[in-house]
Amino acid sequence: MTDVLDSSALEAAARRLVEAARRAGADQADAVAVRGVSLSVGVRLGAVEDSERSEGDDFGLRVFVGRRHATVTANAFSDPARLAERAVAMAKVAPEDPWADLIEESRLAREIVDLDLVDPSTPTAAELTERALACEDAARAVAGVTNSGGASASWSLGGLALATSHGFSGAWLRTGHSLSVSALAGTGTGMQRDWDASSKIFGADLDAAELIGRRAGERAVARLAPRKVDSGRATVIWEPRAATGLVGHFVSAINGAAVARKTSFLKDRLGEQVFAAGVTIVDDPSRRRGLSSRPFDGEGVAGAPLNLVENGVLATWILDGASARELGLSSNGRATRGVGSPSPGSTNVTLQAGTKSREELIRSIDRGLLVTDMIGSGVNGITGDYSRGASGFWIENGEIGHPVSEITVAGNLSDMYARLVAANDLEYRFSIATPSLMIEGLTIAGR
Repeated sequence: MTDVLDSSALEAAARRLVEAARRAGADQADAVAVRGVSLSVGVRLGAVEDSERSEGDDFGLRVFVGRRHATVTANAFSDPARLAERAVAMAKVAPEDPWADLIEESRLAREIVDLDLVDPSTPTAAELTERALACEDAARAVAGVTNSGGASASWSLGGLALATSHGFSGAWLRTGHSLSVSALAGTGTGMQRDWDASSKIFGADLDAAELIGRRAGERAVARLAPRKVDSGRATVIWEPRAATGLVGHFVSAINGAAVARKTSFLKDRLGEQVFAAGVTIVDDPSRRRGLSSRPFDGEGVAGAPLNLVENGVLATWILDGASARELGLSSNGRATRGVGSPSPGSTNVTLQAGTKSREELIRSIDRGLLVTDMIGSGVNGITGDYSRGASGFWIENGEIGHPVSEITVAGNLSDMYARLVAANDLEYRFSIATPSLMIEGLTIAGR
């Protein structure tokens, strides 16, 4: 697998595409080469159900002729001159775009920092099968588990090489390992399902297969015999894995492209108090072994930690070059990219931990809901209106009681963020990391 883990050929291909574009008449150009390799195994009830492997490199060339630009893509690097000629011809008839351009040369990364993103050990299909089977066996061994939704183990390698006509050339690769399982408890119409998973850059950092399986089984059993609750207003706590959605809605709302299009409910709130005092949210592409870390972005800008929210105040937008120019600002190195044109996007987002434990927050609630799972995507990004299905456990007089399901939690994100309280149980399990989050006074729709 050493050839797959070597990005030098990708970087050379990107440089050749840029050179071909200049010869074809482009004023400026940048090129990307994207590598994608994956291997996965799925099992169910102790037997392998599927095993898949994919591998390929894709290429993209963006050229500029004056203020006009065009992008062409290919899945084989066979004739860079022809690709460049096609791109230049397309650019000459494209409409002018006042915002598209290469990033300023002064912003380009001067060195490619090693963030420890490549696990040199590549698992075989047999090893992935062993992981998945051990995970499912642990879930099925939990008392009360009656069936399995299956387990999956996978490995992937992805990365990007970028070259530009104003001198940048670099590449990065990132591996990923994941293990997940779904368990079912009960029988007939009373059956309940839950899951657990672990994703890491290095396979050795994954949670133990037996632990993942046991957690999934125990969660499924705990959901048996759910009840409905009366509609009304209540305090809601999201456990960390459910709380990532709340932070994800915020990240989408401060995306520079949405702000420039005026399709975000936060479009006029920069520099204002958006969250409760004490809330800080950070985006950090430079975290070692981070799930979304990278040494430079899709335009060649070096990654650096960025406070999105400081003590509750909205501090910045997520910007690439084009969205920053349209808003009269500067890129903050958040360009994401495949083989097409760059667009703004987050990396490793963390809502920092509060001071109280989740147990302390629960004890402070007379009537409320602990959300363990969310359903649907009922969020209006323009108005901030929020309405999503949920399941979890009812809280009465400071104690967790019976499981509940078929509940809708509703509110407006602007009001919700202003009342948000973070617990101290921060978990780094996903690209968005958050502790449990509590919000008072939400509408609960039940029976």
